[in-house]
Amino acid sequence: MVTCPRIQPMACKSLASHRFRNSLPISSISNASMFSRATYPTASTVHRSKTFACRSVSVASSNFTWEDAVHISLPESFQDDPSDLTGYFEKVKLCNRGSDMQSEFLPFVIDDQIVGHVHHGFAYHLKKYANVFTFPRDDSVRVGACLSLHESLKTPEDRTHAVGNVVKCLGEEIIPGIRNEMYPVTSSFGAPVFFSLERAAAPYFGIKVYGVQMNGYVEKDGKKFLWIAKRSQMKQTFPGMLDELVAGGLPEGVSCGENLMKECEEEAGIPRSISNKAIPVGAVSYSDIKDYSYKRDVLFCYDLKLPESFIPKNQDGEVEGFRLLPVTNVANVIRRTQLFKHNCALVIIDFLFRHGYIKPESLGYLELLQSLKSGTCF
Repeated sequence: MVTCPRIQPMACKSLASHRFRNSLPISSISNASMFSRATYPTASTVHRSKTFACRSVSVASSNFTWEDAVHISLPESFQDDPSDLTGYFEKVKLCNRGSDMQSEFLPFVIDDQIVGHVHHGFAYHLKKYANVFTFPRDDSVRVGACLSLHESLKTPEDRTHAVGNVVKCLGEEIIPGIRNEMYPVTSSFGAPVFFSLERAAAPYFGIKVYGVQMNGYVEKDGKKFLWIAKRSQMKQTFPGMLDELVAGGLPEGVSCGENLMKECEEEAGIPRSISNKAIPVGAVSYSDIKDYSYKRDVLFCYDLKLPESFIPKNQDGEVEGFRLLPVTNVANVIRRTQLFKHNCALVIIDFLFRHGYIKPESLGYLELLQSLKSGTCF
C-alpha cells in the first residue's frame, strides 16, 4: 500500500528549456513568426509582405487557420528552393533535443534490463516511496548507479499497481496530462512486459514508447495529395496543430495493424474494409530530452492509398478538420513552418523520401535519411 507523502518544493535546480537555436519556439508564434528564422523572413518582414496575407494570430501557434496553412503551402508564397533540406533538418532537431543532458539521468533497471532513464530531479520525488523504488546509496552519478523497483515487487501486476499508485500520488503537479491509458514497459519491442505505466508518466521514466502513424494519400491525374488533419484545441498536447490523417500510441496487448485500424475508425471514419489495405513501410525514431522528460519513441509508419471519393470524418472529437493538399504543398509547410506536430513532420519526411519528392541530388540527402532514425529502433 503506497501512502502519499506530502510533496515538498524541489531542492534541486530547475533545468532550462532547450530548443533548436535556429527555430522559433512553438509557444512564441505570432503572425509570420511561425516561420523558421534560419531560412525565411522575420516576422516584421513577412507582416509587411503582400505574399502572406493571413489574419493576425495570437502568441499560441495553434491559432492559425486552414486559410493560413494553405496560403503558406503555395509554391508562389515564397521564392525558396524546394531542394534545400535545411527546413527538414530543423524538424528532426526539434525531436532530438538535449543529448548533452543524458548524464543527468539514472538508468531505470528491472531484472538486469535497462527499461528507461530517470532524471535526478524527478527521482527526488520517487525517493519518498522507498517501498516501491530503490536508489544508489549516495546521490553521485557513478558508473553502475541505477534506479530499480523494490525487490518485493515480483510480478507485472504488483509492479503496475505499486507504480500506478505513485503516479496518482504525484498527480498533475508533477506529471501533467494524466490520461488513464497504460503503456507496456519492456526492454525492447516484443520483449516480455515488466509492468504497465500511465501514458503521461512514460517520458518521466524514460521508457520506450511505440506508436503508429499513417499517411493517407490520393492520386488524381498522376499527382499525389495528402490528407492532413488539424488537431482539436482540446487536445492535451499540441492543440490545434497540423497532424497526420491517423496516428496513435500503441497500448499494451494490441498489434500495430489492429491498433491502426482502430485509430482509422476513431480519427478519420475510415472503415476496416479500406484501412486493412494500409501498407507498413518502416519506422522513424527519435530521442528527445527536455527538463525531466526523456522521450524515446518509435513510430511505425503506414501508407494508405484512399479512393478519390473518400472524405474523412472524425469520430472521437480529437480532430478539428481535414484538408486534402498536394504533397508538394505539404512539404512546403514542413520546410517553412512549425505548424505540424513535431513527430508527424518526421513521418511525412519519410513519405517524401519513399515517394521520390526528396532526391539524392539534394545536399545532405543521406544525412537527413539517416537522421529519421536518431533513436534506437528496437
